[in-house]
Amino acid sequence: MAPYMRLRQICLVAPQLVPVISDIAEIMGLAVCYRDGNVAKYGLENALLPVDTILLEVVAPFKDGTTAGRFIEKTGGRGGYMAIFCCNDPDERGRNANALGVRTANVIDHAPYHGVQLHPRDCRAAFIEFNHTEGSDDILGPYPPAGPDWQKFIRKDVTQALVAVEMQSPDPQGLAEHWGKIIGIAADGSELKLPNATFRFAKGVSEIMSALEFRVTDVAQVLHAAKARGVAVAGNEFLLGGVTFRLAG
Repeated sequence: MAPYMRLRQICLVAPQLVPVISDIAEIMGLAVCYRDGNVAKYGLENALLPVDTILLEVVAPFKDGTTAGRFIEKTGGRGGYMAIFCCNDPDERGRNANALGVRTANVIDHAPYHGVQLHPRDCRAAFIEFNHTEGSDDILGPYPPAGPDWQKFIRKDVTQALVAVEMQSPDPQGLAEHWGKIIGIAADGSELKLPNATFRFAKGVSEIMSALEFRVTDVAQVLHAAKARGVAVAGNEFLLGGVTFRLAG
């Protein structure tokens, strides 16, 4: 079987879910498909919104001592939390990462879903997770973390797709190559091109997931909606949930 690797989910972290989730939904024309009670054991609450077939998740800690809470303290709330990829064999990708000196942080086994999360310090910039859902090679098939009927919540009249993720580093080329080795896709200059999204690596002071780029129907309309929610807009972008939302027509 040919290697299968797609961006499945982007996870942002916020001090509280409110108003971040409602801001994203209102501004971007998206709908919450699921809130996962399973994350409560980690001291978190969450909500997921499908952007076409990629899930955008926001998690927020509701008690002290969580990994997400420490992430907010360490970064000052700037930067995306996790990039989640679906693939044929998460365990194989995990073993490959371990051989590169990237530790496994957590293994999630909720049949038919199996996920391997890697240590963010070793990944650099953000957590990486690989997962696979048995019998769900169809990108519109079952995906338990997004709930039983996430597909019904896809809205495409305002936001059509999440097309790119921007990562920043003092050494963008080095970070691109490092992530490429972990994911199993050779870096093309300072880019990693997946079938459904591109990771771009740019010069920055610290290593963070800095921006998400969306293709929208009407850039001006979305910027107007952001201003109406009291979100500061600069050019074609604004800050929400710790990352820059960048719009393209």
